[in-house]
Amino acid sequence: MSKRGKQYQEVAKLVDNEATYPVREAIELAKKTSYVKFDASVELHLRMGADPKHADQQVRGVAMLPHGLGKQVRVMVFAQGDGARKAHEAGADFIGDDEMIKKIEGGWVDFDVAIGTPDMMGKVGRLGRVLGRRGLMPNPRSGTVVQPDDLPRAIDDARKGRMEFRLDRTGVIHTVLGKVSFDDDKLLENMASVVDAINQAEPSGIKGAYMRSAVMTTAMGPPVKLDLPEVVSMKVV
Repeated sequence: MSKRGKQYQEVAKLVDNEATYPVREAIELAKKTSYVKFDASVELHLRMGADPKHADQQVRGVAMLPHGLGKQVRVMVFAQGDGARKAHEAGADFIGDDEMIKKIEGGWVDFDVAIGTPDMMGKVGRLGRVLGRRGLMPNPRSGTVVQPDDLPRAIDDARKGRMEFRLDRTGVIHTVLGKVSFDDDKLLENMASVVDAINQAEPSGIKGAYMRSAVMTTAMGPPVKLDLPEVVSMKVV
């Protein structure tokens, strides 16, 4: 493992690795230890008591962040005919026609959210190798496979701060809460929405504690361990 840089080592001294922090204090500390020159993302990483190898322990869902993610969301819509027209009128950044599908097969994925209509999913299915590993594959369960008439709403939701979450192969959920430039209250409210949605997505096969640990960090910043009981109890007010 490469040695951490000087700036990282300096800010890391501000964090007690043996302690767990109240959420509001952790937000302040995570922002304070962000040393990069750009407006870094504030991230929440949850180690879950779920085994991704078991179908009845998959954790996946959608959270609507009240204050968005602090970035422009580029939306791809896989549609044709009337659906493509409605997607274009609703402000989709890209329309996934046959030519675009070939481009994605070649490895191009310069977008943040992918939405599809049912009649296009046969073609989109062959993009699973490219889109699946990046969490971009349209899926009915996450509300990203919709009828043409619902495209304007789905595109609008994506722009407002619709965020998908899923358990990775190591049993961790990685999410983004916003940017360092956000007010503490906005990050707190976004976090409550994320945690609430994850709690509601608890599958029936979980045995024991659903959440095992929680860490907050910023892009390239040191991890800040969170007080787990406080995190677990967070709800949208």
